[in-house]
Parts: sequence; C-alpha cells; structure tokens
Amino acid sequence: MTKKLLYYELTWKIIGAALEVHKILGPGFLEAVYEDALCIELDRCNIKYQRQVELKINYKKTTLKPRYRADLFIEDKIIVDNKATTGLTDVDKAQLFNYLKATKMKVGLLINFGTKSLEWKRFICDYYFNSEE
Repeated sequence: MTKKLLYYELTWKIIGAALEVHKILGPGFLEAVYEDALCIELDRCNIKYQRQVELKINYKKTTLKPRYRADLFIEDKIIVDNKATTGLTDVDKAQLFNYLKATKMKVGLLINFGTKSLEWKRFICDYYFNSEE
C-alpha cells in the first residue's frame, strides 16, 4: 500500500503548469517572466492563487520589520517559490522552509526555470520535521 502525499493532485497540476511554461519559454528569462507565465497556466487550469504575498515574521508576539514575499500561495494550501538560476541550493530550500514555518502551511514547491530541464522539489513541513519528498 502506498501512502498518498498531502495535496497530491494539486501539486501535480502546479508542476504540470510549470512544465508547460518551461517547455514554451525554456531557460534564460528573469524570474518575473516565469511567474507571469505560470499564473497564465494556473488560470487555464482553474487553480486559485495569490501573488507576491507578504509574510509577517513574529518574534515573541512582536512583528519584525523585515518582510518576506512568497511568490505564490496556491488555494491557501501550497507555497510556490519560483527561481531562475543555474540550480537549486540549500539556501533556496531554507528560504522555502522559513516561508512554510511563518505561514504554518505544510506543503511547498521550489521550482527552478533556469536550467535546461525544469527543476522542482516538493517539501512538507510539520514544524518539527522537514522533509524533501
């Protein structure tokens, strides 16, 4: 018996949309171009999202001044962090985990459009255990 991943179907729809964007645009554009194109694909798939969502970071009941912006919140379930680099790094992964912790969301996708083939990683965070699936 296989364990079904959290938000499995929605995750694969998002990855499919990203694959379509990468197939048409290929590598070499700025991150903002890929985000615009991905949003067009998400609209075509009837997937609801919010763009550039400001995250407030709290420390001992005080909201800190530095703010982060998550690229996409998908249906209030999944955070998508888009990249257009030569490869995903541990820093990219740590940033996504911080977004998940700050929002208390459990699933994140790190998508890199900057490589010859689309690079993506799915993460789950339960605030005590971080996992790359």
